[in-house]
Amino acid sequence: MATELEKLWIALLIGQSNMSGRGIVEPQDIAEIPGAYKLNSGGCWVPATDPLNSDQTKPIGVGPGREFARTVLNAVPAIEVGLVAAAVGCTTLNQWKPGGRFYARAMRMLGHAKKSGSLRVILWHLGETDASGTVEAAHSYAERWVKIMQRLRQDSGADDIPIIVGKLGGFIDRDHIRVINEQIDLLPKLIDHVSVVSVAGLKDGGDTLHFDASSQRELGRRYAHAFLQFAR
Repeated sequence: MATELEKLWIALLIGQSNMSGRGIVEPQDIAEIPGAYKLNSGGCWVPATDPLNSDQTKPIGVGPGREFARTVLNAVPAIEVGLVAAAVGCTTLNQWKPGGRFYARAMRMLGHAKKSGSLRVILWHLGETDASGTVEAAHSYAERWVKIMQRLRQDSGADDIPIIVGKLGGFIDRDHIRVINEQIDLLPKLIDHVSVVSVAGLKDGGDTLHFDASSQRELGRRYAHAFLQFAR
């Protein structure tokens, strides 16, 4: 794999279960993608096969990361992509505050990764749990998110790093889904170098909560296309 820092483009994947991935793994999801790597629990780069990350005791499956990497590699073949999969299922936005254990874990993982390359993008997907909380919390999602991302950029030494945010699936039946999605739409207006990814047409895997494998792959492509608008 890459030894030159500028060759390995690092993507930090954070949020909750739809970023971790819950799609059913198929043979295509464990076939190696040349140039795509994931950071394992030992801090080593290995081929980016699904599942990408360890998410406590929750069942993990296909997420958006592999197709994100594949799409970026197709567009920029001279580089390699390193995926740092640090998302944790069932987490809330407040649980990702700086000083908390999930934020600290993501920063530790990123610290290992940056020995081999440079952080190029943050991929974010979270809000399903917040959509079951209070209406006040739902309406403050954007304000709270901006503070977390500003600190994350500062701590990662990348003030202008692009952040790509996925909206929540329309199939989710929780009280404040509409409000959270409205808040997500505000994010590019509140902080620079942020893009929001549509989930129109994507489907769940039967639980009205998690994208199925096919939709996760498409979501990964949408993340990649949004990122490439910044990368070029």
